[in-house]
Amino acid sequence: MSPPKPDLETFPPLRAWQRKALVVYLRRRSEDFMAVATPGAGKTTFALRIAAELLADGTVEAITVVCPTEHLKTQWAAAAARVGIQLDHSFRNSDVHSARDFHGAALTYAQVGMAPAVHRRRTMTRSTFVILDEIHHAGDSRTWGDGVKSAFEPATRRLMLTGTPFRSDENPIPFVTYERGEDGLQRSRADSVYGYSDALADGVVRPVLFMAYSGETRWRTSAGDELAARLGEPMTKDLVAQAWRTALDHRGDWMPQVMRAADARLSKLRSHGIPDAGGLVIASDQQTARAYAKLLETITGEKAVVVLSDDAGASERIATFALSQERWMVAVRMVSEGVDIPRLAVGVYATSASTPLYFAQAIGRFVRARREGETATVFVPSVPHLLGLASEMEAQRDHVLGARKDPDGLDDTLLERAQREEDASGELENRFEALSATAELDQVIFDGTSFGTGALTGTAEEEEYLGLPGLLTPDQVSTLLNRRQAEQLAAQKKAARANGDAVPSPREPVVLSAGERRVTLRRQLNTLVAAHHHRTGLPHGKIHAELRRLCGGPPSAQATIEQLEERIATVQTL
Repeated sequence: MSPPKPDLETFPPLRAWQRKALVVYLRRRSEDFMAVATPGAGKTTFALRIAAELLADGTVEAITVVCPTEHLKTQWAAAAARVGIQLDHSFRNSDVHSARDFHGAALTYAQVGMAPAVHRRRTMTRSTFVILDEIHHAGDSRTWGDGVKSAFEPATRRLMLTGTPFRSDENPIPFVTYERGEDGLQRSRADSVYGYSDALADGVVRPVLFMAYSGETRWRTSAGDELAARLGEPMTKDLVAQAWRTALDHRGDWMPQVMRAADARLSKLRSHGIPDAGGLVIASDQQTARAYAKLLETITGEKAVVVLSDDAGASERIATFALSQERWMVAVRMVSEGVDIPRLAVGVYATSASTPLYFAQAIGRFVRARREGETATVFVPSVPHLLGLASEMEAQRDHVLGARKDPDGLDDTLLERAQREEDASGELENRFEALSATAELDQVIFDGTSFGTGALTGTAEEEEYLGLPGLLTPDQVSTLLNRRQAEQLAAQKKAARANGDAVPSPREPVVLSAGERRVTLRRQLNTLVAAHHHRTGLPHGKIHAELRRLCGGPPSAQATIEQLEERIATVQTL
């Protein structure tokens, strides 16, 4: 016997963006619809409401959900059951047909790719509504993309969902519409867009503070040469990559120092507003993940939960952690996008993967808000490429076909292959030997703006930033960071006077290093942007974005001295 149709009267209330997108969907009633919404915005609830509407009015008889992982199948089935839609998350390709006491099934992209004919027959047997969750995964391989296209072409309706509607390759995503722009490039087109900046303004997601840590690193090359570099300083891409990986080595001091800072931040959040706050360390491979877990146990006195893959037991460990009071989880390939652990509020980005897609998915684990004022903090290496991604949190990207690639020298392809296999990559290890690394707070990034003048780990200056309250609105975050920076500068001047440092005369100008000059210019730019914000009411991030549009170049966290000087001159004319 078929299960009863869901009752729309008992469906939970929708958020404003969900209602607006639902109206657009019901008016168009087109076969394909793509909704882009930032992680944590409620894509699942939106999709299930559409499914309920289509079942209720008889447009469709069956529902199929396709998602990236086995764990997400369980999560989708549980969410659907709460609104009266029964999905079989244990369906196997050998079953051929769904049982009649279900409205449909939850599948993975890999499952569809292995037997597209099975799912095509299922789709043709009953009029079907297909929900393609995190649709960008359908471009992961030809097998997946072709399988999804073949299996679900006969569907009555298809809804594509994603929080990251872009890819690093040019594999077209099935059922997504591409439009050619004036530059000749094809870009994906969404029917509904609800970005991070919109969700932040509505209080749907948390503000994210990025604590960027620099430090001295030393390593030995395969030729036997010993090299040293400071994270965050200008250098070639190869040196950046090697310094970055040296910092992430669990045998150095950088990771333990950053983990202590992250755990201190977690304790602050737990004692001031988010009592069940949890932390996540994103590692590159199994061996490193286990080593990080041991470090955390040494630092905190508590065992960390280690999730290495979607093997047997991984879903249970994730679900148990989500409902527990445990402090830390360490994951390889992160915890898959869409996995719902709302209490995650502190992260350590301890991987060398650097594509915009990977970074956006990782940070998406921390933005899910439960009540007004919750903030999230992610600790990252002070690497220009990452700082740029952190500064562009609010940027909306599309999938572009035909664009010229600009490799960054950080071997993402190799790293992502290593993460898929979840084994330590001997090829990477053999390129160099990490010797030592130390950490210090370089800057705090929020709303596209960089704050702070640097602080050694374990000092009162670092504690001023780690001790920010856990419950703050975005405006309060900006105000407090500006105040902390002003206090830091005042304390430095006071210390200089107390030490009897001579005030340089106009005839003897102080010669600053390139790094010191960048910090000074960045601070000056932030002060001018803050002043413009108070005059106009425009958000700091939008002012910085306008300066980048007028002057060109990357976000201020990775801008050159010349670019900072040009922006300072420009903001004074606005």
